[in-house]
Amino acid sequence: MIFICVKWKVKPEHAEDWIELSRDFTEATRAEPGNLFFDWSRSVEDPHEYVLIEAFKDDAAEAHVTSEHFKQAQADLPQYLQATPKVRNVLMEGDHWDDLGEMRV
Repeated sequence: MIFICVKWKVKPEHAEDWIELSRDFTEATRAEPGNLFFDWSRSVEDPHEYVLIEAFKDDAAEAHVTSEHFKQAQADLPQYLQATPKVRNVLMEGDHWDDLGEMRV
């Protein structure tokens, strides 16, 4: 799978509304055939930073970045951001989450 993590610095006046502002993009991405997950979290240290963890099967990320909803997000979302989002991605074996053995319950 292609595993992607993106840090989004949202303008303070839009931080409380970010999940709603990005909802159409989120829902459309989650509906893509190759999407494994697309999950937002908010930083506990910086209330203006959101972290997006997403994954796609094989080369499905290519279809994602060329989709109409991605293009719409490119047009709509930057106005709410303080800076260009920071991204890391990696190709990983499998398409699942592993147990964290060190914290086994």
